[in-house]
Amino acid sequence: MGSSSTMKIIGLVLLIVGIGLAFWGYQISESVGSQITQTVTGSYTDKVMLLFIGGAASFIAGLFLFIKK
Repeated sequence: MGSSSTMKIIGLVLLIVGIGLAFWGYQISESVGSQITQTVTGSYTDKVMLLFIGGAASFIAGLFLFIKK
């Protein structure tokens, strides 16, 4: 596979990307259009959900790679 330091760097990048995606999803969820959709349907928009899920998946994968020996 790769060296341990390379995997840690990739893990750290995935952690940062995951946090960024989740924050971006949060920012979009607070927009006026998203608030109206959330009020009418009772759920987040598809874009917000994809950003939250992508952020969580990226964060978990990055954490795994960063902690892995």
